[in-house]
Amino acid sequence: MARGKPAVGLDIGSSMVKIVQLKETKKGYRLVNFGMIGIPPEAIVDGALMNSTAIVDVVRELLASTKIKAKEVAIGLSGHSVIIKKITLPVMTPEELEESIHWEAEQYIPFDINDVNMDATILNPQSAVQGQMDVLLVAAKKEMINDYTAVVTEAGLQPVVVDVDVFALQNMFECNYEIPGGETIVLCNIGAGSVNMNILANGISAFTRDISMGGNQFTEEIQKQLNVSFEEAEALKIGGGNTADADSVVPQEVERVIQSVSANMAAELQRSIDFYTATTADSHISRVFLCGGTAKIPTLLRVLENRLGIPVELMNPFRNVEVDRSQFDPDYIQDIAPLAGISVGLGVRREGDK
Repeated sequence: MARGKPAVGLDIGSSMVKIVQLKETKKGYRLVNFGMIGIPPEAIVDGALMNSTAIVDVVRELLASTKIKAKEVAIGLSGHSVIIKKITLPVMTPEELEESIHWEAEQYIPFDINDVNMDATILNPQSAVQGQMDVLLVAAKKEMINDYTAVVTEAGLQPVVVDVDVFALQNMFECNYEIPGGETIVLCNIGAGSVNMNILANGISAFTRDISMGGNQFTEEIQKQLNVSFEEAEALKIGGGNTADADSVVPQEVERVIQSVSANMAAELQRSIDFYTATTADSHISRVFLCGGTAKIPTLLRVLENRLGIPVELMNPFRNVEVDRSQFDPDYIQDIAPLAGISVGLGVRREGDK
């Protein structure tokens, strides 16, 4: 049977909804459509939908503006309602794993097992220990899945894949970059409200974490310390500042705040990396790759590189994606590329994928 065409990637983030439509070609993927629209503040908090009506409206607006006709979408989840654990089990077949995972999972899931949807995949059929195998266990609260699928359905779409943001990040990376053999790398998507982190060792996800901090911290600190409005703080954060109040702000003051928040974020990422390296034998991390709107703040890149002592690089989710220059402005695509990481990772998924 021929595999179906890729689903439309719909990334419902805490400050924006992004949509991407890709077409598979002999050489890889081609960009068919891309769009993004901001959502009202506080509509999503820590992955939980606080204002579903507003999000339905934004998704509908996005569909209208991009003229996307396809209905099948892949969506991603993140936050405290998603649990990802790498566990070791006796060697068994995928069919046996499917039957027994329910019982095995109970000890690893901090929620009632009946309140979650679960999936598991065998990472390597033979772990270092004889007769054992490594299994990746993923569970998400049914309530959260239902909230997201309800919003998507109400907007007139059909959710065919519910993914997890850290794995969408990995899929996007694999489509665009060579996975370095024998290396351990860190992928981070730094959005407005959270950081999705996925550490890959030899191309396999070895550690994941969602950190509740992001671009909003920069905006709030600029607002508070420099006494400007939220909108002005946003403009100053991304190097604008086109209002009367913002014009009176000294650039060095903005830079001082950005430095300070960047240092806090770098310390938090360092803690996660330290935790991983302390619990792993092979713990040398060679590179860090960033995407997400907040990753566009140049100071953050420099501060991270200094703090971690590892090369830090901004990812381009369209690096290996064919982009028709007559259909898309290359400068625009280059500018928004870091924001498209999760949506591109979702846009390569298909119904029935594992």
